Amino acid sequence: MSSPVVLLVDDEVPFVEALAKRLGKRDLTVMSAFSGNDALEVLAKEPKIDIVILDVKMPGMDGIDTLREIKKAYPLVEVIMLTGHATVETAIDGMKLGAFDYLMKPCEIDKLMHKVKEAKDKKRTHEEKIRQARISEIVTRGRG
Repeated sequence: MSSPVVLLVDDEVPFVEALAKRLGKRDLTVMSAFSGNDALEVLAKEPKIDIVILDVKMPGMDGIDTLREIKKAYPLVEVIMLTGHATVETAIDGMKLGAFDYLMKPCEIDKLMHKVKEAKDKKRTHEEKIRQARISEIVTRGRG
């Protein structure tokens, strides 16, 4: 089992750098983006990304808009929303749009790692179901 590939997205550069260092020490492959548009560019170039850790409050394209675009283009990528300005409405919007979960900033690294592992497991399960469906389809076609 490969370790999760994570994309950190936040406009606060020192926060991203510090969190990337901490996650990297825990055997994650970590990439960074400092805006929603940057995140979409990185995702377009890096098909191995499993999980996006996404800040809600960013100038320009905010976290909710970024989440919407990620889920449209990369439906299997799991997104964990992070915010220092949690509102119940934003959390509900994020969950409705397909966010895996929602954590308050600053969040405990162990709690974040637990969420990353859960998100990776969910993604792997979805990918396996798709693989099984394709195999089943090929086998069925082969008999026809």
